[in-house]
Amino acid sequence: MITPKRRLQSEGGLRENATPYDIIHRFEKIPTRIYSGEDVAVKSIADHIVNAINDFAQSPVDDFSMEEKTFSLGLTTGRTPIGLYRELVSRYEAGEVSFRRVSVYSLDEFYPMSPNQPQSRNYRIHEEFINKIDIRPENVHLITGDLDEDELVDYCNDYDDSASELDLIVIGVGEQGQVGFNEAGSNVNSRTRLVQLSHQSRVAQSSLFGGSVANTPHMAITLGLGTVLDVKRVILMAWGEDKAEVVRDVVEGEITSMVPASLLQRHENITVFADEDAASLLTRWSTPWLVGSCDWTPRFVRKAVTWLCAKVNKPILKLTYKDYVKNSLSELLEQRGPYDKINIEVFNDVQHTITGWPGGKPNADDSTRPVKSLPFPKRVVIFSPHPDDDVIGMGGTFHRLITQGSEVHVAYQTSGDVAVNDDVVLQNVDTARELGFEDKYERAKSIIATKHKGNPEPKELLELKAAIRRAEARAACRSLGLNDRTNAHFLNMPFYETGTMKKNDLSAEDVKLIVDLLSEIKPHQIYVAGDFSDPHDTHRRCFNAVFQALEQLGGEEWTKECNIWLYRSLGQDWSLGMVDMAVPLSPGELMAKRYAIYRHLSQKDIISVHGSYKRDYWQSAEERTMNNARLYDQLGMAEYEALEIFVKVQ
Repeated sequence: MITPKRRLQSEGGLRENATPYDIIHRFEKIPTRIYSGEDVAVKSIADHIVNAINDFAQSPVDDFSMEEKTFSLGLTTGRTPIGLYRELVSRYEAGEVSFRRVSVYSLDEFYPMSPNQPQSRNYRIHEEFINKIDIRPENVHLITGDLDEDELVDYCNDYDDSASELDLIVIGVGEQGQVGFNEAGSNVNSRTRLVQLSHQSRVAQSSLFGGSVANTPHMAITLGLGTVLDVKRVILMAWGEDKAEVVRDVVEGEITSMVPASLLQRHENITVFADEDAASLLTRWSTPWLVGSCDWTPRFVRKAVTWLCAKVNKPILKLTYKDYVKNSLSELLEQRGPYDKINIEVFNDVQHTITGWPGGKPNADDSTRPVKSLPFPKRVVIFSPHPDDDVIGMGGTFHRLITQGSEVHVAYQTSGDVAVNDDVVLQNVDTARELGFEDKYERAKSIIATKHKGNPEPKELLELKAAIRRAEARAACRSLGLNDRTNAHFLNMPFYETGTMKKNDLSAEDVKLIVDLLSEIKPHQIYVAGDFSDPHDTHRRCFNAVFQALEQLGGEEWTKECNIWLYRSLGQDWSLGMVDMAVPLSPGELMAKRYAIYRHLSQKDIISVHGSYKRDYWQSAEERTMNNARLYDQLGMAEYEALEIFVKVQ
């Protein structure tokens, strides 16, 4: 039976209930609470905020003033607080809290920027939160970006005075440690001011501006670090593995202006709330044996041993008793030793993840293989959030499944239309004209000319872009041997079709598309992109849609024999401690994967949405799979050209 939930990284690990609080947190310079997911964390944060507001509401009105005192709350924007805002709105609608005695202040704003523009922080706080609660208009104090230059100094000084000594501020943290728009090098005593945005910050914000760094503002107004340090209480939120490095630096690193959020270590009342992915590099999470007593499950033992191999630069079977003892793994020896027994068990465990038959090998002993032999051939569905994630993340395995006889289907969940540059549209239309087909070049050019920054793209233009991406995906499928007319499915999930980088929430219609497809195919294997660092959150929504569909289908007979595998398309691959299946790729198969990625010409060189990627996707994909092979080699496994690795949903 399918369990619609990915296995958390918390299998095994630190026995927190058996370890004193001070020992658990001894590496942390800011108290940190780790939660299984963002949804759980925001409920806890909402509890703190609601309790603080309700406690304040019980305080008496100042007899010497005609106005009621208010609880002053600082708010951030971006993707990080969206879940929290929804939870607070839900609490308000349930009658658990009123915001009539609350004043809100924003953390930052682009400059210049009208508060009516969709990209405005002001606009987004209203849309996501303020317009949905009972706050009084006179208590809304949001930074505005539509000021004349000669007004800025006085405005910033006045705003800083108003926002000083807030009761509580809720903030996120940028990937370079930014607080608001306080960039690296910001002074600890800085106040509300106009700042110059770094190139990295503009790249990170470019998704709000049509994916164009050129259209992203160069300046912003932000509360200063000194202003934030004056706040009575600070809550810092971090979700997703793309925040893991900065969370480690902020919580456990040295105070440095090059990581502005680390300066918050000086605050006397600050708490970090993080999900497991964002906290994954903290000592008590990544290497908990350095902290206290652990629960040594088989998977957790593998995590510790592979870490030890990297630490001492030895393969598994060459690890010694001394290696374990010198690196704080004595408890592992006591509970699971002796050391040579552990070495052999982990070596076999890792070796058994390797298979050349991702669909199962017929007529073979499958007792130690990651995939059962029967049934064979298997029906397989590969879910791809965008029309190229399938070949980027698992193109070699995709090809292997086909050549070994599996009935493979690929489901492209979104059109990916907004990721096509306008110049690419003109080039494709021009090619059609040169081939003698209908001349639509001038028509396409005129449509592009009607675009306005910040507005959704014209529907006719999006249709052209979606057609380009479908054709590229079909070409990639054909290159791998898949029938692109019968086995390539374009779902065009409605949540994506906004014409902008900001997407809608998942709807029942989105999930139904997946339910219908799975009900028709009844697969034995499902592959899902397990990326949670996508800056536009498309991957996360696509992931959730698949698992919501599986939850609806949980009673179907075919689900009892169906296994779900997670692959990675973006960013880092799975850690070796999590891998359940590793599929070796020969040099020829690696080249076939490269050629399939090549078919996505609109995403080569001109990449409008992932501006921080300095290399073509095929390069980063090959580098990652070849690095996986090197890591396996260093553990003492056979030496392969490349490996694609997968995590099985338990």
